[in-house]
Amino acid sequence: MAARDPAAEGLAASAVSAGARISEELARAMQAWRRDFHRHPELGHQEHRTAARVAELLRSWGIVVHEGYGGTTGVIGVLDGRLGAGPTLGLRADMDALPMPDTGAHDHRSIHDGVAHACGHDGHTAILLGAARHLAEHPDFAGRVVLIFQPAEEPLTGAQALVDAGLFRDFPCDEVYGLHNNNCIGPGQVGVRTGAILSACDLFEIHIRGVGGHAAMPHQANDPIVAGAALVQSLQSVVSRNVSPFDTAVLSVCQFQAGSAINVIADHAVLRGTVRTLSREAQARVLERLRALCDGMASGYGCAFEFRHLLSSPPTLNQAGPVEHVKRAAAAVLGADRIVDPVTPLMASEDFAYLLDHCPGAYFFLGHDGLTCHHPEFDFDDALLPQGAAIFATLVYQRLAG
Repeated sequence: MAARDPAAEGLAASAVSAGARISEELARAMQAWRRDFHRHPELGHQEHRTAARVAELLRSWGIVVHEGYGGTTGVIGVLDGRLGAGPTLGLRADMDALPMPDTGAHDHRSIHDGVAHACGHDGHTAILLGAARHLAEHPDFAGRVVLIFQPAEEPLTGAQALVDAGLFRDFPCDEVYGLHNNNCIGPGQVGVRTGAILSACDLFEIHIRGVGGHAAMPHQANDPIVAGAALVQSLQSVVSRNVSPFDTAVLSVCQFQAGSAINVIADHAVLRGTVRTLSREAQARVLERLRALCDGMASGYGCAFEFRHLLSSPPTLNQAGPVEHVKRAAAAVLGADRIVDPVTPLMASEDFAYLLDHCPGAYFFLGHDGLTCHHPEFDFDDALLPQGAAIFATLVYQRLAG
């Protein structure tokens, strides 16, 4: 264990009480990093340029870097405090962009057609980089910080890939924290809650195979469109009659594709949709009823129904202790009156949920001024950069005070 440094301990105590303060120079640097990432967005599992820049910066600050972790584009940084041994905190940022156009008027809009940082991951990456640099320059804590720069949040596969590669085996964490911008709360506010803060996500596809024929002779066919329409109607009862009124679920059929001619009964129809739920119980119940209705429709309409479960991720569930730690850090940085708790959960989904399945922690919102995520003109609110970095750094100083 390293020798205690009374002066450093005094700095750490000051950070605990007052919150970390991000310098104007670092705030400007964070803005430059963020806008550079925005101009050069990369899709999930393709974040090669972003990851290389992240690794380069971390190394320049003396942080130990594990690049290409687990065969992914993920980057893991490890920073030990100078006050000796202690717990380990994980801090996570997502790096990937969306497959959509950037139609914003800002000078740093995407240079890649059909790829845009329309969700704020450029800002999350810059925030964690800012926290990393501040902590590297002022490592006045006892323990270790694991900086998790994660690929592929948008397809909900990156966090699981890191976990499967052994993230918490190779870098054991006592707690893990993540954040996201959110314009549902005001600028300068932090939103957090115990329990579900984001929903589970399940994507499904249903293939219905019947018998095609002439539209004028439907009795000689077996129409999959009629069967599919009946199924869509029946699915409306899944949430209203199977999920507790005290729980929350959304089931949406978003695609219904069939037929090639105006006077031909199709022999094949495809339905696609999504299920969003705030509890594992509701998630399991809705999926069970979805499958059962497909089986019943197959029997009732004489068509073959094939249910395909394309993707599943759990709800993002915060633990009570880490939520209190977020509130304490946010209060030190922004003031206790800027905390929204409980914040209304969103029915959007996040694969940070996979990290919380393996490690206690909390996910919180930073209120931003501007458009909603996934809008083609979305641009991250740069005022959030020093706020987010300060909250991350303050979490470290408070939790690893020694």
